[in-house]
Amino acid sequence: MPETTFRFRQFTIHQDKCAMKVGTDAVLLGSWINTGYADRILDIGTGTGLLALMLAQRCAALIEAIDIDEGAYQQAKENFRISPWFERLYIFRRSLQEFALASTFKYDLIVSNPPYFQQASKPSEESRTTARHSDTLPFIDLIDGVKKLLLPNGRFCVVLPLKEGMEFMDLAQSRGLFCHRIARVKTVADKPEKRLLMEFNLHFGLLTEEEIVIQEDDHTFSRQYLELTKDYYIQLKPTPPATL
Repeated sequence: MPETTFRFRQFTIHQDKCAMKVGTDAVLLGSWINTGYADRILDIGTGTGLLALMLAQRCAALIEAIDIDEGAYQQAKENFRISPWFERLYIFRRSLQEFALASTFKYDLIVSNPPYFQQASKPSEESRTTARHSDTLPFIDLIDGVKKLLLPNGRFCVVLPLKEGMEFMDLAQSRGLFCHRIARVKTVADKPEKRLLMEFNLHFGLLTEEEIVIQEDDHTFSRQYLELTKDYYIQLKPTPPATL
């Protein structure tokens, strides 16, 4: 049973109200993102608020987060309030579709650990269904929302499983959102990649690729993973908080 509280070096995540708990996907993405000189960041589908808090630790940007689920909204609001950066963290209970229509702001950086199961069998719990399945946020709506909200030189970062990630990348390019940076994530070196960390912008250009391996053959964390996440974990357990 997942712990109701997860402590990082500079902040704490309470997760008793939120369907989706702290997991490797969000930790990887938050550690991998280059915040650059971002002044305004948007986190789509924030859940517990983990991604927003990871980025707040690394930069001075104003960070806004949205989530359609009431439990996630309340959880992120609580986690933002008790963090050292509460004065520049904002949470809205709103879908991306609604937010994109109403927003008068554009963002230097948009991030998301989005729902991704498009055809798999669905869990019965409604909030978990919303968090894990793309019914409420189809990829096309995510892409179009990002395009509307992104500044001309802004960047969008997302994590997805391999199959869904490749589909997302093709669809994004067809709609004018181009992948420039990608990390292929493997649980261990001799296994196929399980996740894609991707960075997009509005300009067609070269694609740079890298590989991230999480564990050694003996199931201890790799030096690469330890280095990538060192600013966040207090003490790593033998395995990640949630396996890929």
